[in-house]
Amino acid sequence: MTTIPTETRNATEPQPADPEPGWTRRRMLRALGLGGATVVVAGTGALGYRVYDTAALSPGRGDAYDPWRHWRDTPGLLGAVASAVLAASPHNTQPWVFGIRDQAVDVFLDGTRNTGTVDPLAREQHMGIGCAIENLVLACRARGLRPTVTLLPGERLAEIVVTADQPVPSRLYDVLGERHTNRGPYEDRTVPAETLTGLVDTAGLPGLAVHWIADPTPRAALGRLLVDAAKALCDDEQQSRDNFAWFRSDNDEIQRHRDGLTLGGQGFSPFVLAMSKLLPASSREQGDRFWLKQTATVHTATAAAYGVITTRTPDDRTTQLNAGRLLQRIHLTATSQGVALHHMNQITERIDRERTTGSAPTFAPRFAELLPSGAQPLLTFRVGYAVRRVGASPRRSAAQVTR
Repeated sequence: MTTIPTETRNATEPQPADPEPGWTRRRMLRALGLGGATVVVAGTGALGYRVYDTAALSPGRGDAYDPWRHWRDTPGLLGAVASAVLAASPHNTQPWVFGIRDQAVDVFLDGTRNTGTVDPLAREQHMGIGCAIENLVLACRARGLRPTVTLLPGERLAEIVVTADQPVPSRLYDVLGERHTNRGPYEDRTVPAETLTGLVDTAGLPGLAVHWIADPTPRAALGRLLVDAAKALCDDEQQSRDNFAWFRSDNDEIQRHRDGLTLGGQGFSPFVLAMSKLLPASSREQGDRFWLKQTATVHTATAAAYGVITTRTPDDRTTQLNAGRLLQRIHLTATSQGVALHHMNQITERIDRERTTGSAPTFAPRFAELLPSGAQPLLTFRVGYAVRRVGASPRRSAAQVTR
């Protein structure tokens, strides 16, 4: 889930009013959607500085993006960690630390890298660790290291012991550097049922299943639930603040933190991306409104299908780690087949928020109506064929996350 504004597909839909004067990224995007605007870029002065400050003319450059270019370069276990850091994680928080010792890698949780009330039970945090474990396993095999994974829920979440073996290449390893979350619009065409089925490999991951929602009626019902959950999250001030804390608005922040959500990962066209970077950053309230609009007019409106990873033991840490491994497999397989994927977890975020605050459950019963009896949702995503590719998100290097 994200509060970063993305471009609007339905330009004729009424726009929410802006209470503040002046041009913002949100206003600029709205103007472009309504039929275009003439943009003059000054080479000096404030606008010229914005070109420099946001890297508007050179997106995806600098140390924060180097891990995507060099993940194959390092041999051995440090090289495997270099692959692991490219995994998905909630809000790109990268909540992992790796310990390399003789013939083994330990995976630790960095509990400080969290999204607060957006993930109050740390479910998404543990699933993000699971995504990194899956990348690590694929990278070990490709480097001639046979991995044996032992999950140890606690501060140390996993131990991966390796022995020498013949290198085992795989199509999933080959696309590690191409996998990105695509939050942009998807084409108006279906993903064949056999393709959806082929995305899922639960081997070695007991107690998990994927429920696909592709038929029009249940797909529309889930879309409405996603929009309602997004609105509830925006209306919850603390969730809104915790969510917005991971937005990196300029290149200095991106290069300093090397994490979080950025404009470059939102599925903008190159022109809109460049223009959006030249104007003042949106406020939290503006970002929330735009994200809510995008959820209704782009994300749910263009989803070809939704996938929901389910289990009967949603609070079990081992289950959550394995769910992350499964999610990463699905996303890498989708990438290898030209299918885009976008994580959309606002429903389960609201379920956990209601649970931890003692509020009456409103989202859990509605979600249960769309799932098999007894199945509990862990995470949700949409798939489809993307209108355009998206840029990479910033990453900390293997050296920065290894102790």
